[in-house]
Amino acid sequence: MMKLKEIYNLAVEMGKHHDIRGNYLNKMLEDKMKEYEKLPDKEKPHFDLETITNPYSDTRILVGTGEEEIKTIMCGIDIETPEILLADRLNQKRQKIDLVLAHHPEGKAYAALYDVMHVQADMLEKAGVPINIGESLMESRISEVKRTTLPVNHQRAVDAARLLDLSFMCVHSPADNLVDHFLREKFKTIEDATLQDVLDILFDIPEYKRARELKTGPQIILGKKKNRAGKIFIKMTGGTSGSEKAYEKMAAAGVGTIIAMHMQEKHREAAKANNINVIIAGHMASDSLGMNLFLDKLEDEGITIIPCSGLIRIARSKDRELH
Repeated sequence: MMKLKEIYNLAVEMGKHHDIRGNYLNKMLEDKMKEYEKLPDKEKPHFDLETITNPYSDTRILVGTGEEEIKTIMCGIDIETPEILLADRLNQKRQKIDLVLAHHPEGKAYAALYDVMHVQADMLEKAGVPINIGESLMESRISEVKRTTLPVNHQRAVDAARLLDLSFMCVHSPADNLVDHFLREKFKTIEDATLQDVLDILFDIPEYKRARELKTGPQIILGKKKNRAGKIFIKMTGGTSGSEKAYEKMAAAGVGTIIAMHMQEKHREAAKANNINVIIAGHMASDSLGMNLFLDKLEDEGITIIPCSGLIRIARSKDRELH
């Protein structure tokens, strides 16, 4: 059993521990504190104090004080009003769900999704693209996502959970950081791999194996199985899709293959124009892998997990594959 705030803090800390920005995160949080301290008194009540300790605006407690005792969690990739009603129905059948946990952000976490996208500039830098170019490429894309999500009805599922007195939380970027790190570790020592070799490694991971059975497993959308992968770029975190203008810079930096959760058609065309191979690992499977690495830690504390809404729950042994 854990308190809700302990679950939230664990998610944030695991996300930070596996964030590619490393110590730069500390500077980001220090800058947030300075920003808050410089505000006029009348503006301080409107400042999101969570940003001082949590760099992930897409991860929040949406309903709950944080003091709630959590024994059983219903967890899914997408939690909207139907899933909230499902949790309430299961409670009526004496399931006793203490927390509904989403991967994809809802409420204010969805409204602020754009703010986690800055990490993509650092991801590009790790691949060999100068940080100034990465930041410039991301600036317009972040602004686009902010404008696109602005008119959305963010609070629907949150209101449903509040009315039914259900604790509600989402864990997005921290879980994506976990799967991103997991796959980078898998592929960092691979040499002279073909795209088929890459697929074989993915198929050996339980979440992707199960997704394959469900017809949504990893597949090549650019390139041929016999093609050599070259330098592999893992794209599993960063909020949502980045700029399609980045592919030219990645190709110039030597990237040969991208492994991503999903890819928009205009991004596929940009990758094709720059002769970059693309393997789509699968959206639900990749999100499930990241969430599972987090949920395992909760199960270690005696919490029961009820998977739903696309979550492919794979519980690993006590000897975790990610520490």
